[in-house]
Amino acid sequence: MRNILLFRLKYLFGKRKIFRYKSFYFFLGVALGVCIVVSLYQTSVYFSSDASCMMCHVHPHVTESWKLSKHVNNASGTKVHCVDCHLPPKNHTWKHYTAKARLGIKDLWGYIAKDSADFDWDRKSEIDYAVTYIPNESCKECHTNLFPEGISDDAITAHLYYEEKEEKLNLQCISCHLDAGHYNPNYKHEKMTSLPIRQVTDTSLYFKIATPVTAFENFTEQIPGSMVSFEMIAIPGGAFRMGSPESEPFRKNDESPVRTVTLSPFFMSEVEVTWDMYWAFYAKTMSEGRTPPANVFANNSRPDVDAVSGPTSPFGSPDQGWGGGNRPAITMTHYAAQTFCQWLSLVTGKKYRLPTEAEWEYAARGGTETPYFFDGNPKTFSNEGFLRKFFSASTEGISSYVVYVNNSKNRTQEPGAVKANPFGLKNMLGNVMEYCADKYDPQAYAKTGENVNNPLVTEGEEWVVRGGYYASDASAVRCAARDCTKHDEWLKTDPQQPKSIWWYSDVRGIGFRIVCEKE
Repeated sequence: MRNILLFRLKYLFGKRKIFRYKSFYFFLGVALGVCIVVSLYQTSVYFSSDASCMMCHVHPHVTESWKLSKHVNNASGTKVHCVDCHLPPKNHTWKHYTAKARLGIKDLWGYIAKDSADFDWDRKSEIDYAVTYIPNESCKECHTNLFPEGISDDAITAHLYYEEKEEKLNLQCISCHLDAGHYNPNYKHEKMTSLPIRQVTDTSLYFKIATPVTAFENFTEQIPGSMVSFEMIAIPGGAFRMGSPESEPFRKNDESPVRTVTLSPFFMSEVEVTWDMYWAFYAKTMSEGRTPPANVFANNSRPDVDAVSGPTSPFGSPDQGWGGGNRPAITMTHYAAQTFCQWLSLVTGKKYRLPTEAEWEYAARGGTETPYFFDGNPKTFSNEGFLRKFFSASTEGISSYVVYVNNSKNRTQEPGAVKANPFGLKNMLGNVMEYCADKYDPQAYAKTGENVNNPLVTEGEEWVVRGGYYASDASAVRCAARDCTKHDEWLKTDPQQPKSIWWYSDVRGIGFRIVCEKE
């Protein structure tokens, strides 16, 4: 009996000892876990500070532009921090911390492995880049009232449109408020009240008459009632092979079948219509207020029209702050481009219009039959393809003639940035997409015979645009490359009802050049 009692006592004391050890390790584990959680939290707090963000972000102006922005420099004295804009709100816990980890790793890697001197800071300040780094939930977390006291009528209209279309069109606050977090003195999103129209008080300096044309040769057109002039190039008529052969790299199905097209002679503007030319048109024809589109169409379609109804004021700055003058005019609709031609015909007494698609390609080729009017293979110039992950595309040759993604700095350039093609035309490829007079039909070439004279497609939903633009890859600026307008998509964020017939809100690289018919 005694032995049994001793055995039980040893067992109980041994079990108690084991329990004590387990309890010790349990509480030690809890304490360590709490310490780890607290440490991680404190680390997270530190790496959510403005100072920690500035450790890796080496943008030369980011700190100063943030301090000057409305999110810091405001009447309320409230400071909005980096993470408030660049991360989802903390009440979206999983999204907040996963985004933080992802961006933190990316920023740290960039800081260690990349050279900030190679960064294109202008590109990183563009809207289409900014929207990927500003979660819309962050804007809405603070700005719960979109109609605060003192808001303008135009802002009310825009915000009502945002509320109605936000989910359907995936609208984001940053699309209109790009300068809210980082001040940019050149950025404007408000409705314009004045435009850079050249004002000359001495009207004796204005051209009195348009340039008389007595021979089929290059001439300098003068716009009466202005100081604006521009060069027109005589393009001889002839036949050419329109489209691209199957062997051409990056060709698309709508570029075939190749056919022989014969064209009559015509004049074409040396460069795209410039802001100087377009503002001259705007100054003489601008519509007051919100002129109903029906009234505009009715007036401009009259056969005896002697005064064209022109554009209403645009929302924002249509030149994107890049500058006017000789830069190509952009963001106008196809209807606006047609109306410009109608007005120019009235004031000069000539027949100005948009080029047909065939005229455009014929002029762009300049008598050549290669992918470009200069030497070079699209595969050599293009950024597309597996090898481009290891080797950069060649820019030798193409950069002398084309403003495209590899040399444009993501904006339009003045005509002097490139050399002319064999016909003496500049920027036929790149810089801005150019409107044509044809409706877009992907099967247009197949619907005609092998030989066709002066073709024009008049049926379709969208218009042909040609030439690519400043953000296009080299594959999209080939002479035969075709594209078309995306009317509804290009008007997504236009807050007006009805939507503007004059200005596109969601495309920047669209413009046009003009043709004058040979009498």
